[in-house]
Amino acid sequence: MLKTNNRRIVFPAFINSVGENHQIGTKKKFAQPKLDLLQPLRTWLDELEIQNRKFAKFIAILIPAQCPFERDVMLFGRKIGHIPPMCKLNPLYDQLVGLRFRALCYLVDQCGEDIQSYC
Repeated sequence: MLKTNNRRIVFPAFINSVGENHQIGTKKKFAQPKLDLLQPLRTWLDELEIQNRKFAKFIAILIPAQCPFERDVMLFGRKIGHIPPMCKLNPLYDQLVGLRFRALCYLVDQCGEDIQSYC
């Protein structure tokens, strides 16, 4: 019990004094190892090299430049709602965008193509 300003404050028995070593030990003790089932696929997509013009064009066409699900809901010419882009909910979003970027860079740098039609 702690007494302050003539009021008694009761601390439960399970609260210990907090120190740096105590916090670090507690975090390690209760930390669960995270299992990421998509990590091999992420690694494969990140390490995929673009070395073929047809493959680079296929990737640039297959992966859209903007999220196709984002929409403004219009009624009688007025915007009544907005559907946000759902692509960022995709767990492989960053890897797919990176793959598309590498494909476009290959087309420009190695093949000398104009990529405005893909944007």
